[in-house]
Amino acid sequence: MASSSDSWIKEYNEAVKMVDDINAMISERSSLPASGPETQRHASAIRRKITILGTRLDGLQSLLSRPTGKPLTEKEMNRRKDMVANLRSKVNQMASAFNMSNFANRDSLLRPESKPDAMSRTVGLDNSGLVGLQRQIMKEQDEDLEKLEETIVSTKHIALAVNEELDLQTRLIDDLDQHVDVSDSRLRRVQKNLAVLNRRTRDSCSCMCMLLAVIGIVILAVIIYLLIKYL
Repeated sequence: MASSSDSWIKEYNEAVKMVDDINAMISERSSLPASGPETQRHASAIRRKITILGTRLDGLQSLLSRPTGKPLTEKEMNRRKDMVANLRSKVNQMASAFNMSNFANRDSLLRPESKPDAMSRTVGLDNSGLVGLQRQIMKEQDEDLEKLEETIVSTKHIALAVNEELDLQTRLIDDLDQHVDVSDSRLRRVQKNLAVLNRRTRDSCSCMCMLLAVIGIVILAVIIYLLIKYL
């Protein structure tokens, strides 16, 4: 059993955590609208994580093919290969759910199965057999080129998805700026109306005070008049 300090095990555990994170994000989709900017942003984030996870699995596979440190037993090596294969199967399923159909082709192209050496395949063949072998090799090369083309198309789709995400973020920022401008304009209009109302209120108070002062003077004059008249 590998020790806890094994760097490969640490990388594998991080990959498992990424699988759990992606599954959690996929579960969150049910609470989002069927379409819209937020849903698109969420799906793009999931696709990016799946792509990063695929690259991390490539790294794990590469570490197994070029082990460092203490050599692994054949049993442990096979166990780790099975662990990576199980994770890759889950990743391919998630990629398929998000229309990343070329993801599996990309994996098989980056890690081609070992094929017999060309010279060893010619052993015991006559001229007709050599011609057939040459055609077979050309066919295999054509298939590899087709897979490469699919991988390039897949990479292009990922780039387009990232570009679409950037455009969406730009539009959201522009909309936010527009909303801020509208809110600022409304705030200034409300402040202006409050200033006018405050000024009118002060003017009304001044008029009321003057009216009350006049009434008070009239009443005072009447009282003085009555006092003078009857005393």
